[in-house]
Amino acid sequence: MPPPGTTAVLALLPDAEPLLELAAQVDARVVRPGVPAHATLLYPWLPADRIGATELDRLRTVLVRAAPEAGRIPVRLAEAERSGAFVGVPVPELRALATAVRVAFPEQVPYGGRFGQDPPVHVTVSLDAAAHTAADITRRVTSRLPIRTEVSAVHVVTLTPDGWHPLAELPLTL
Repeated sequence: MPPPGTTAVLALLPDAEPLLELAAQVDARVVRPGVPAHATLLYPWLPADRIGATELDRLRTVLVRAAPEAGRIPVRLAEAERSGAFVGVPVPELRALATAVRVAFPEQVPYGGRFGQDPPVHVTVSLDAAAHTAADITRRVTSRLPIRTEVSAVHVVTLTPDGWHPLAELPLTL
């Protein structure tokens, strides 16, 4: 578990919440509590004690420049992917936004570098699942796809001793 003060830049996807609920019905331990369904654009971001108006303004500028003029990004969650104990749903429509954030903050390497400098964007449905559990979750999630939704804001969250809490909501338009 990361230390308190760790932050993340997320695109919340509430329409994908039923996918996490499906996974929790199979095994509640494989779904991370505290944050709703989301696609991570950058984790970790800056430590919470280094985030102020200047950093949030810089992030918002990056987001607005990378987003479509309408300030809404249509998203189609179309397929479940399984890799060992992990089940996720790719979100390729958010790749450009994630890349823009990662380029703007190059000192913050996504996931500590475990998946490269610019890993694919996805919704994590389950982690650390047994093989049969991951297979069952993948089948159940696949039966609920596709899901169409959109992203019009990005959220910054921070980890506290009580779990993840919102720090800021940044619309994709001025």
